[in-house]
Order: sequence, then structure tokens, then C-alpha cells
Amino acid sequence: MELFFLCLKIFCARILDVSIGTIRTMLMVKGKTFIMVILAFVEVFIWFVVAREALITDVKSIFIPISYSLGYASGTLIGSCIANHFIKGIVGVQVVIEKGNKRLMNAIRKHNYAVSVIDLKDDFNGNKRDMLYFQINHKHLKQLISLIKKYDENAFIVVNDTKAVQNGFLK
Repeated sequence: MELFFLCLKIFCARILDVSIGTIRTMLMVKGKTFIMVILAFVEVFIWFVVAREALITDVKSIFIPISYSLGYASGTLIGSCIANHFIKGIVGVQVVIEKGNKRLMNAIRKHNYAVSVIDLKDDFNGNKRDMLYFQINHKHLKQLISLIKKYDENAFIVVNDTKAVQNGFLK
């Protein structure tokens, strides 16, 4: 029974500290320094206490490193789910479409998206295309992609996290 509770404690603590570490890393990318420092302290404190207990216990069992490893893996999954749900921010969206898709452009503007259009030319076969460039709040991403796919199922879409935007218009 002692082994079960030790393994459960290690598993849960690893979920907590690794989830915090995953969230901290995503905040670091977004430039949220102050909260990141606090989370780093809490993360390492939990890790130290759990690692120490796992290493100095008199209980010898393969289940201790297994629970430690499962907690780490679960914490990575849970932390990334939490971070993706709560840490939004701004994303850059680049879309390559056939040249002159007026229906799509009208729909984009009707939905109040600010878009820059760049003329592209494929040197291989001479096809002309447009690249649409957006900076939007992450919460509008699914709506924008759905709108684009409605008018061009073959659109090539690339989404990147954006650290900061100055000037311009964001929906």
C-alpha cells in the first residue's frame, strides 16, 4: 500500500510540475517574462521535492520510475492542452490561392479581416497566384480557415505564432 501511494504522489506531482513547465515555455515564447519567472520557481521546487523523494525512498520497485515517467508524459500532454486553451495571442496566416479569387476576397473583407495581397508567380509552370497575409487574434483562426476553405478548398495555408504586432488592424 505504501508503494501505491508513493507512486501516485510521484505521478501527480510530475503532472503538476511538467504542466507548469510546458505552460512556462509557451509564455516565454509569447514574451510574458514576469509570470514565467514565478512558474519556473514553482516548477523546479516541485521537481526537486519529488525527485528527492523518489531517489531516497527505501521502497525499491520498478513502479517508481514508471510512475515518474508516466507523470512526465502526462504532464506534457496536459500542460500543452492547458496552454493551447488559455494562451492565445496573435497568429500570422499566409494563404496561397489561385490568382483573382474575387469571391474569397469579398468574403474576407465582408467579415472584417484586414488582409494584404501579394502577387506570386510560379517560375516552374508560370501559374499566377496570390498570397494573402493576415495577422489575427488566435480566437478567429478557425473561422478564417473555414471561410478560406469555403471559397478555395485547395488553398495552401500556413499559420505561425506572432510575438508582437505594431500598427495595422487586428480583428
